[in-house]
Order: sequence, then structure tokens, then C-alpha cells
Amino acid sequence: MTLKEQIDIERLPKHIAIIMDGNGRWAKEQGKPRLFGHQSAIKSVREVNEACAELGVGYLTLFAFSTENWNRPAQEVGGLMLLLGQTLKNEVPTLVKNNIRLVVTGDVERMPKENYRQLKEAIDTTANCSGMVLNLALSYSGRWEITEAVRRIAAEAKEGRINPNDINEDTLRAYLPSANIPDPELLIRTSGELRISNFLLWQLAYSELYFTNRYWPDFRKDDLYEAILDFQHRERRFGKTSEQLKP
Repeated sequence: MTLKEQIDIERLPKHIAIIMDGNGRWAKEQGKPRLFGHQSAIKSVREVNEACAELGVGYLTLFAFSTENWNRPAQEVGGLMLLLGQTLKNEVPTLVKNNIRLVVTGDVERMPKENYRQLKEAIDTTANCSGMVLNLALSYSGRWEITEAVRRIAAEAKEGRINPNDINEDTLRAYLPSANIPDPELLIRTSGELRISNFLLWQLAYSELYFTNRYWPDFRKDDLYEAILDFQHRERRFGKTSEQLKP
């Protein structure tokens, strides 16, 4: 029985989030420049996106570019932006074919104008797709998102549209830029690093975390299936005891 056949389709995580890490180190081990690693990672994105859609996962979030990544060498950032544009051009027709809707979460106004235009065009092109939602976290950080939500709530309170005494967890959740996307049930991080790196800080409160030593450019469908199977063998208690979960 293959790994895919072992997966219980009735117990799939509705939302999977992935920190795609290790491109630079993978390239270095190949004796190549860092950008070669990012270019080689596109195949992994394609395979995982396809695998999630085939299984019936509702949402897939990929951490593509953080707010901290703007601090990388200008040549690498420029190469990444060029690669983003090329990837959107090449992959959007496949997204439409597979009924996948593209959305973006992040401070995209910081993106170069051409990239911003390409993103908007890609989002508009897939807007009527009703299958899986592919959420790209671009120019994103968890602290940025929470700060943005607090800023919006403060503005509403200042205008008298929100009573500060009524603010609760649901209020803050509703003002997050990613408010329309459910919290991920499974977070995958590649490359062996054991941290979440300022990613989905609010949403990961009860997510199952899965770490693999495989670099992202080597990550394939079977690696995804292994992560899902690991998830399905865990007991998710949400603060309760095991006994409380028994029927």
C-alpha cells in the first residue's frame, strides 16, 4: 500500500501551512548560487500544490517571502522578484485548469510595481475557481499581521465604531488580513530548523507542527503524505484530557 493510499481522506487537515526552507543551503551543497536553489524549489511547489488539490485539502499556505527577507542582498531579492513573476506567468494557467484559487497575504504594497501588477492579475484570473485555495504569504510576518489587525481595530475604536470593552479574541481574529482563511491544522517546516520564524503567530496556537530534515527543493508528494500520516496519528486535545475525547 502506498503512502497516499494509507491516508484517511475523512481526517485530512483542512488547512496545511508550509515554511519552505533550505533553498540556499541545498544550492550551496550543489556548488550553485542561492538563486539556483530558489529556482529548483518551483518543482516542489508544483508537486505539493497538486498533491493537496488531489487529496481534497481545502487550503494551502506557502511562506514564500517574509518581511525580514527584504534585508537580504539586493541581488538575491531582485532575483526572487523576477522568479516570482516568471512563476506566476507559468503556473496560473495550471491553477485555473485545476480549479485552484490564488490569494495573497502580506504587505504586498512593498512589492515592486510589476510584481504587484502580476499578483493582482493572477488573483483576478483565478477568482472564480471554487476548489482549493492557495494562499501565498508574501512580504509577510506574523508580527506584521497582528500589528495590522491592532491598527485597524484602534482606528475603528477611535471613530466610535468599536467599544474597547467589547474587544475579544474573535474581534482580533476578524481584523487579521488572513481573516477569511481558517487556522492551519498542520504546519510543515523543511530543512531541519525547529522554529516557526515569525509565521502565522496567531493562527498556529493549536496547529500540529511537523519538522523534516529534507530541504525544500527535495520535498515531494511522498514527503507531504508522510507529514499528513503523522498528523493523523496524533491526538488533538485542545486543552482537554484524552478521556474527555472518548465517545
